[in-house]
Amino acid sequence: MQKIVLRFGLIAGALVSILMLVGMVLMVGPDGKVNLDHGQLFGYISMIVSLSLIFFGIRSYRDQNGGKISFGKAFKVGILITLVASVMYVITWMAYYHTTDKKEEFGKQMMEYKAETLKKKGVSEADIANQIAADEEFMKVYDSNPLIMFAITLLEIFPVGLVITLLSSIFLRTKLTD
Repeated sequence: MQKIVLRFGLIAGALVSILMLVGMVLMVGPDGKVNLDHGQLFGYISMIVSLSLIFFGIRSYRDQNGGKISFGKAFKVGILITLVASVMYVITWMAYYHTTDKKEEFGKQMMEYKAETLKKKGVSEADIANQIAADEEFMKVYDSNPLIMFAITLLEIFPVGLVITLLSSIFLRTKLTD
């Protein structure tokens, strides 16, 4: 099981990390500003595509074991693949975030983008100011503690892997008869 978990987890982690970095490059326009219009959509689609390897990892494990696998064993394989891929994603993000020379600029542009989006939705200036102030406080906490940054970033990808693990475990399980 360990070889399968590592193989599929490392491939999924490398793929989602590469796609994240490509997405970050593509989001920066010629003017140097970050275009966040489709960033979340691209991010979650790249997570789903990358984490689809969970299905193939569980199937590979099932095939190595005579075509039989319980839901529990399938879930264990899938969640371990998810964990490996998720940790790689978080490490890649943290390395990117802390080594880019536009870290402060990126945060400021995200706040401007959010304010513009809220304004287009008709949110009042006072509510926008309150939301931006809350987001700035969140960013201070996020930036100040690597463990908090790790945990919050893990919460971006891990639930996606959990859902894929659950679905894959349901679809790939077989009735085990002793």
